[in-house]
Amino acid sequence: MSPRLTRRQRRADALRRQALSPLRILLMVLALPLTTGMIAIGVYLRISDFERHEAVIHLVALAGCDTVQRIVQGPFFEGRPGYHKRNDPDGDGVACGSPGLQKPRNVAMPGGARSAPQSVEAPKERTVGTAKFLKP
Repeated sequence: MSPRLTRRQRRADALRRQALSPLRILLMVLALPLTTGMIAIGVYLRISDFERHEAVIHLVALAGCDTVQRIVQGPFFEGRPGYHKRNDPDGDGVACGSPGLQKPRNVAMPGGARSAPQSVEAPKERTVGTAKFLKP
């Protein structure tokens, strides 16, 4: 073999050892759940029916009332961002609020039904980068 090939081979071996080092592999495995979680949050923010800031509040509300109330004061009504059934212990449609608080009229109900007649509005437009999306 020529000296140039052996030097090239030594460099390749050194790079291979560095790439396959146990520490590097361990860090990549530990970073995988974080990376997956960040991708899932990004996808949720893009496909959610809520505006971006409302979708973030809705995600934070999954952690519980104490956590979300540090960001935004409740109450959160059924069909709106921040409402999760598990945060509504008495089942009255109000989560993270004081007892006895009544649900307001004209709030969207699950399944698309409305509690009172609504005026017909034009579809909302949302842009992501240069793409435009219409919300029904």
